[in-house]
Amino acid sequence: MQELPDCFYEGNQPTLITPISPTPNHSLYLSNLDDHHFLRFSIKYLYLFQNSISSLTLKDSLSRVLVDYYPFAGRIRLSDDQSKLEVDCNGEGAVFAEAFMHITCQDFLQLSPKPNKSWRKLLFKVQSQSFLDIPPLVIQVTYLRCGGMILCTAINHCLSDGIGTSQFLHAWAHANTTQAHLPIQPFHSRHMLDPRNPPCVTHSHPGFTRTTTVDKHSTLDNDICKYLQSQPLAPTTLTFTPSLLLRLKKTCAPSLKCTTFEALAAHTWCSWAQSLELPLTMQVKLLFSINMRKRLIPELPQGYYGNGFVLACAESKVQDLVNGNIYHAVKSIQEAKEKITDDYVRSTIDLLEDKTVKTDVSCSLVISQWAKLGLEELDLGGGKPMYMGPLTSDIYCLFLPVAGNFDAIRVQMSLPEDVVKRLEYHMVKFVEEKDSEEEILA
Repeated sequence: MQELPDCFYEGNQPTLITPISPTPNHSLYLSNLDDHHFLRFSIKYLYLFQNSISSLTLKDSLSRVLVDYYPFAGRIRLSDDQSKLEVDCNGEGAVFAEAFMHITCQDFLQLSPKPNKSWRKLLFKVQSQSFLDIPPLVIQVTYLRCGGMILCTAINHCLSDGIGTSQFLHAWAHANTTQAHLPIQPFHSRHMLDPRNPPCVTHSHPGFTRTTTVDKHSTLDNDICKYLQSQPLAPTTLTFTPSLLLRLKKTCAPSLKCTTFEALAAHTWCSWAQSLELPLTMQVKLLFSINMRKRLIPELPQGYYGNGFVLACAESKVQDLVNGNIYHAVKSIQEAKEKITDDYVRSTIDLLEDKTVKTDVSCSLVISQWAKLGLEELDLGGGKPMYMGPLTSDIYCLFLPVAGNFDAIRVQMSLPEDVVKRLEYHMVKFVEEKDSEEEILA
């Protein structure tokens, strides 16, 4: 894997793209599902397009779509009492940078097939003292010598989840190809997710823990997350075609029916536990996002782009995950999904009123679902992307779409190199034919 060359910026970069017409100037309340520490980062997407669109056209359409999505042109700040984050809808604008890189689309796919540090050159780095100083929307378009382009976006996760970011990007694409009104109007208010008064925690929430001041030495036995983050990490990407996903689901049949997500998440969780060689009696968790927009009573309105998900939590002893059968893991995932009801979500919101509560990632694998969100369908006017994925890779696992193959899923995460090799072995060993193993690891 080779590093990408440097980007060349011309003129004064970046520029601020403001809404083309006046927008409401107010503070936008963020719900407890938006405003907790686990989401204080930007979702960073990378798109590779074979055909480029001029920066003038992209800036013009962005300035028009920011009229409807005006909070994306604002700034995140602390509320007056310093207790919560909110959006100052001041119309300051989104950051837009344009650059040139002396490579072709094929060079990119061949030189750098997985995220690496050199990919960070493809997104303008905003100089900031803290997370709050970074504008909620940062964009860089990098033009390639073959006539293609790479689009990178960073969208503040406190403002929007995966479904919401996909909705925004498709709205931008719509504005770039037509002058017509948006087919889905954004719904800004978060007050449907207000905590109850007084807060009422009615469920157990094993995916959360309270902050402690104990500073223990991190090992695989007590804090997998901190231990892994202290090691040099290498990314791995494994592609599961529809036929392989079907074969995986059949390993549970006929005694247990399951979805593709349940089978792949269970298989990944089991392989992760095996690759880390954890103690058999250790209790581990799987945290995975559940879209709860339609699980609430009443449902969240169409166009709601804020964080409309909660993390479901499956739990298991390691010994039940490493016995060569994903049945137990699938069952645990299904039981965790069934718990996500309206009352469970309300209980989660109320729990998060306590600012000492944090997501418990210490002994957890976290899976975020980017497939099936329409991200790979983005067309700014020059065709759908040749490649779509995250700009960076870390210890959290992503289920990614595969450009041109809607039903395939790429599994991506970063782990220490020796662990990566074991993970890849366990992820592919259910496949008997050698050519299929090579297909997954491609």
